Amino acid sequence: MATPPRNSQMWDAIKAFSDGLPVIVCDDDDREGEADIVMSAQLASPAWIGWTITHSSGLLCAPMSPARADLLDLPAMVKDNRDPRGTAYTVTVDASAGITTGIGARDRTRTLNLLAEPASTASDFIRPGHVLPLRGHPQGLAGRRGHTEAAIALCELAELAPVGVIAEAVDTHGEPLTRVSGHALAVEHSLPIIDVAQLAAAYPDFVTPRKVSAGAPESRVSRYASTTISTRHGDFTAIGYRDCRTGDEHIAMVAGRPTGSDVTVRVHSECLTSESLGSLRCDCAEQLDASLAIIARRGGVLIYLRGHEGRGIGLTSKLAAYRLQDDRGLDTVDANLAINAPVDAREYGAAVEILGDLGIPRVRLLTGNLAKVSALTEGGITVADIEPLTGFRTPANSRYLAAKQARLGHVC
Repeated sequence: MATPPRNSQMWDAIKAFSDGLPVIVCDDDDREGEADIVMSAQLASPAWIGWTITHSSGLLCAPMSPARADLLDLPAMVKDNRDPRGTAYTVTVDASAGITTGIGARDRTRTLNLLAEPASTASDFIRPGHVLPLRGHPQGLAGRRGHTEAAIALCELAELAPVGVIAEAVDTHGEPLTRVSGHALAVEHSLPIIDVAQLAAAYPDFVTPRKVSAGAPESRVSRYASTTISTRHGDFTAIGYRDCRTGDEHIAMVAGRPTGSDVTVRVHSECLTSESLGSLRCDCAEQLDASLAIIARRGGVLIYLRGHEGRGIGLTSKLAAYRLQDDRGLDTVDANLAINAPVDAREYGAAVEILGDLGIPRVRLLTGNLAKVSALTEGGITVADIEPLTGFRTPANSRYLAAKQARLGHVC
């Protein structure tokens, strides 16, 4: 790692940071163009946390590396993150011991120190709480030029635990400080001020994309358990994964030893209404059963993705859309739009990483959904061929399948 020139602005910032002092960090003008107060969670003190609360919005966030967030079991706050800047909020926390209400400067300092303590575990925190952890981008400043990633980079440069503290600096009216007013705050309190752009330009180690592979500490998915499940189609090795971005739990059902080229794979979206309750409005249960039968016979993998109910809009929204299909005769596309839901909110990044973890770069995909093919291809998986699952049309699902074919481009 490069060593910053002594007596430089960057050196002063890192020195202050390593001494437990705040640093004012301004982001790019084409982003927020605003100033944040940034410090180390490891070295945070009640005095400086109190000062930060006084000079900020009061919302204290704790940026941390993905590996640290995984270790502390901090899943995403919501499944559908619509933050325009892509800030990866997790569930909020308080220290489980050593605090009172959790909101005071001393209490929040205790929580922040504990988040950075290497020996801490998930059980050391209660949820929800008064500190908001943020998950940094796996590729650091190369993947996202935000205050979150800048705080983690400063921690790494100062050789501190990769957990920071950030808060939006505000004026006496509660409005965010710009670069100019942020500079005035820094001068008034003899604190260093730097830009995210300076940090990125000075330290290429934090802007060069890092190779991220499934199963690695910074991967989106983590493998948790493996066992054998016997089904009516045969025995499968069931491998459980935790999705570190959404908090969902996924499962890979593996038959045989699926290695080499053109492994038969099904990426299947959860559908409780069909698969558990026996609803005839779609063909999801039939597709799941047929896929397991094919994979058991040939060898291969079925990846079952949780959190995809109703093409990703959730169970209750799916039921609301069903009601509009009944009452107003809408098809599955227009019904979703009528309740202000996306037509299809699913994404398949977890499936891509699970395939990577299993060592499967090339697949024969059991699907008629061309969007799924595109998603896997963009993720680096070669889709050598597709095999649509058809023949499940009934009077109860014919309108649904017709809409998927005509409006979503599925091969049904």
